[in-house]
Amino acid sequence: RAELRVRVRLPGGQVTEESLQADSGADCVSLELRAADGALVTLTADFRQEVKIFRALILGELERGQSQFQALCFVTRLHRNEIIPSESMAKLRQKNPRTVRQAEEVRGLEHLSMDVAVNFSKGAQLSSHIHNVCAEAKEAIYTREEDVKFWLEKGVDGSMFEVLPQPSAVPAVRRCRLCPERWRPCICSYSLSIEWYPCMLKYCRSRDAAGKVSSYKCGIRSCQKGYTFDYYVPQKELCLWDEET
Repeated sequence: RAELRVRVRLPGGQVTEESLQADSGADCVSLELRAADGALVTLTADFRQEVKIFRALILGELERGQSQFQALCFVTRLHRNEIIPSESMAKLRQKNPRTVRQAEEVRGLEHLSMDVAVNFSKGAQLSSHIHNVCAEAKEAIYTREEDVKFWLEKGVDGSMFEVLPQPSAVPAVRRCRLCPERWRPCICSYSLSIEWYPCMLKYCRSRDAAGKVSSYKCGIRSCQKGYTFDYYVPQKELCLWDEET
């Protein structure tokens, strides 16, 4: 296992520390950072199972009667070339630890409709990391129907998935920010951003004495990417941050 800590600048100008871990034996990578609003955001990329897991621990507002924190997990398909391989991440070395880093490339915001719930006790069949990463979010693990189709084709057990009520099928279900009553079901929206992550390997070319050209890995390209997740909640009480947006 290898761990790296980098200082990154958040959109509001604050500087936060991000930790990156790579485990080439388990073929996975994880990153963790504290967002500007205090939420602790983790991304785990499981290359073996082609699964990525986002977890957010959102601080509650005690003066509004909320619990200390609320946990959410969003599970989506991991595509090739989204993030550098675990063995390359494990080889990264910390240079200039005081440098505040900014991503070289901003990848477009992805808006995802999370229309399926994942059963926590069966989720380990999809990725063994769900058990650890989503332990605090047992009742709030979401994925998408199109990703489920991909995993079912790979032979994953379909009984861990439950399709959630869809806004089109239940017209009375509104977006939480437009819903006046706290006990009503609604469609919640949560946004997070991975401010800095190694998204691509850079290759350089060299020429030997005979003039033969060869390429070799000579660094990484860093990216920033934001995500917005929409998902059904049985009552607005579970989505109070959506009021402020």
